Amino acid sequence: MPPKILIVEDTESLALMYQSYLIPTGVNTRIAYTGEQAIAALEEFQPDLIILDVMLPDMNGLDILSSLNGDNSPQVIVLTGHATKEMAIKAIKLGASDFLEKPIEADRFRITVNNGLKLKDLKQTVKTYKSTYENGQYFDLIGSSAEMQSVYQIIKSASASKATVFITGESGTGKELCARAVHLASPRANKPFVALNCAAIPKDLIESEIFGHLKGAFTGAIANREGAAGQADGGTLFLDELCEMDINLQSKLLRFIQTGCYQQVGSEKEVKVDVRFVCATNRDPLLEVKEGRFREDLYYRLHVIPVTLPPLNQRGRDVIEIADALFKKISKEEGRSYRGMSDAVKNMFLKYSWPGNVRQLENTIRNILVLHNEDYIETNMIPALPHSQNQSVETAASEPSHRVKTQFEDNTPISSEIISIDEKPAEFSQSDIEPLWLVEKRYIEQSIDACDNNIPKAAALLDVSPSTLYRKIKSWEEMQVS
Repeated sequence: MPPKILIVEDTESLALMYQSYLIPTGVNTRIAYTGEQAIAALEEFQPDLIILDVMLPDMNGLDILSSLNGDNSPQVIVLTGHATKEMAIKAIKLGASDFLEKPIEADRFRITVNNGLKLKDLKQTVKTYKSTYENGQYFDLIGSSAEMQSVYQIIKSASASKATVFITGESGTGKELCARAVHLASPRANKPFVALNCAAIPKDLIESEIFGHLKGAFTGAIANREGAAGQADGGTLFLDELCEMDINLQSKLLRFIQTGCYQQVGSEKEVKVDVRFVCATNRDPLLEVKEGRFREDLYYRLHVIPVTLPPLNQRGRDVIEIADALFKKISKEEGRSYRGMSDAVKNMFLKYSWPGNVRQLENTIRNILVLHNEDYIETNMIPALPHSQNQSVETAASEPSHRVKTQFEDNTPISSEIISIDEKPAEFSQSDIEPLWLVEKRYIEQSIDACDNNIPKAAALLDVSPSTLYRKIKSWEEMQVS
């Protein structure tokens, strides 16, 4: 049965144009020209996805969006014409999966609708099979938290398809393990899995690394070489740190993804392969698009099945499960015995923020096993972890709650002050009151500056998504212009 899409647009010519955009996709569409018609269609038509204009003649489209709060609610794509960025942000907070600004190109419209339908299918799958992986492990991924259960379900749902998986997450969260799980869960599991780190290859060589080259194609090409694309034929090609790829090579990658054909460096012959793409980045891809470092059309071509890996400090007791598995694995590699961790060690691991995520945890565990030969892990074996330049994890765990030190991931303290709850606050009068948005703006700008203008890092420390900061910055810029 084809998906059902409700188009809510009061301008008839635009509504019919959007409907014509979707004809090639084979979906079932219906048009509502007013809010009242849309509400009636929700009950009768029961759409899988709604294209929702905000400015309707009889009501605000966001009022319709706010009423959709059930588990089986359709996905919503909000259309903005004269709307502000603040309105778009509000729409996302109310549950919209995406928003589009008018005028809208046909390809962009179809891709956004297709992604919205895929997201609805994945959410339904997550709900249906929520408790499938109660053992806390999915291939090499470990963790029983709800966040990781959702990741496992998305991988399981996407694995049978050839659709591109786009993995985002901080450094050290296990993006390559996630990509490998996508491959191993798919029908391509017995075919090659080829990983290519776009950040680790010199700019002048990355095209050759991906597509291969012929002998004599450039200085140093002493023999024919098959690239990663050819090696992955029939299997999966994993492009790690994709946003590091040179902008000039991105157009060739886009064509390769669209057609499955490429040319080796120095050759005019086209080679066709069957490759499933998985890519990953620790950057905010939309910000990279805005800054002109990443092609927008490539982003929308790749951003089909998004997977966001949560940082370790948001995964609860997963840190204990991962630590135990790593102790067992590394103890065998290092020829050590391991029987378990004390409760005090577990508590320290749970309290620590792990800015380097699983990679930092793994390095810490290897340090413990290399430097100590005991088979039971106690707190005195844990090395000093970077809360401050001379503070160990033990002192951090025992520090009084009213004494706070703040530090970013690069271990550079942003303040050496110790704040005491006993200090008497300064006098505060009405003249000191500022608009809340201005206070937020100043604090966010200070945070970004402290992170050396690294917005994803600032967003992680502020516990918001990078896109949230980007939208706020954009809204402030527009306020200054106006």
